[in-house]
Parts: sequence; structure tokens; C-alpha cells
Amino acid sequence: MKFQANISPKSDDALVVVDVQRDFLPGGALGIAGGDAVTDPLNQYMKVFHDNGLPIYASRDWHPPDHCSFEAQGGPWPVHCVAETPGAKFDPRLKLPDGAEIVSKATHRDREAYSALDGTGLRQRLREQGVRRIFIGGLATDYCVLNTVRDAVVAGFQVYLLEDAICAVNLNAGDATKALDEMHRLGARPLHVQELAA
Repeated sequence: MKFQANISPKSDDALVVVDVQRDFLPGGALGIAGGDAVTDPLNQYMKVFHDNGLPIYASRDWHPPDHCSFEAQGGPWPVHCVAETPGAKFDPRLKLPDGAEIVSKATHRDREAYSALDGTGLRQRLREQGVRRIFIGGLATDYCVLNTVRDAVVAGFQVYLLEDAICAVNLNAGDATKALDEMHRLGARPLHVQELAA
């Protein structure tokens, strides 16, 4: 699905980079096959936003050691992205520019949060900055990216989905396709980095 070429950055735009952390990369505790392929295009998007003086946010899972999403607590996932551990760090190849703001989520033991806008204060921060369009990419398509897009749409933002900078867990066959279909139905507009005018 294509939208249009030559989208120009505007003063009311923001970029949200979702959960590009070591534990989600191949070889990590919850590694996503091909997840490391999102880094290069995200670096290109970040350069455009940084060069235009536009806000960039990077979300991260920042779990306590006994988070409710972990298998030992009855959740679906192995232990991952525990705060202050190496696995919770961003991909070292991710070139977050000076001024990029870090958004920590799912920081409480008894509460899951897949969306970068869930309990993080990011929604309010974007509104305070006058943001109207959010460009979203990162990991994973069928979980944290999907839920971030859902919340952004519900909050009234126009969303661009960076389809060359996302990758799915695909825990169940077809999860990636279902997630993309839902985000398109919600009105997220697909974008590739070559379509973003510098």
C-alpha cells in the first residue's frame, strides 16, 4: 500500500522510534528475526527530523525484574528489557541525536504497556509541542508499534507508519499482515524513507 511521494517535514511533526532495544534484536532475549534491519532507515528518518529541528522520541521497555509480562509471573514473554540491564539498551547502531527524548514504558510490576503513549506522558508532551502528525517506526509491528499507532489515532494525531522501519514478532502466522491491515484501516498512512523530502 502506497500513499504519496515527497512528504515534506512540517513544524507540527514528531518522530516516535519504538523499542529498538538489544533484547528485541536477533540474539536478544526476545529477538525478532530481521529486527536489526529497522535501524538504518530509522537513522535516515532521524537525520531528516533532526536537520529540520523537529522533535524525536525514542520509547523503550523499562521493566522491573518481576514484571507481569514475564513467564514466571504468568505472562507470555521471557524476561526482557529489565531496567538498567544491557538488554534494555538501545541498539548501539541507532544514532539518536542530541535532544532526542527517551520515553520509558511498562515500568510498573503489575501493569503492561505496549504503547509509547500508555502511561508515559508522551501524549501530553506531544500536545504541548503542538504536534499534529506523528511518524512511527520501530519494533515490533504487531505489538508495540501497533498499539502506539492505535493510541495516537485515538488521541487525534495524524499518523504516518514507517513501513521500511518496522518488523514483526509474528508469534502466530499472519500477525504482521493483520497488524498492518488494522493500522491502515485506522488511517495510518504508509511511508518509506525515500518519500520523505529532506
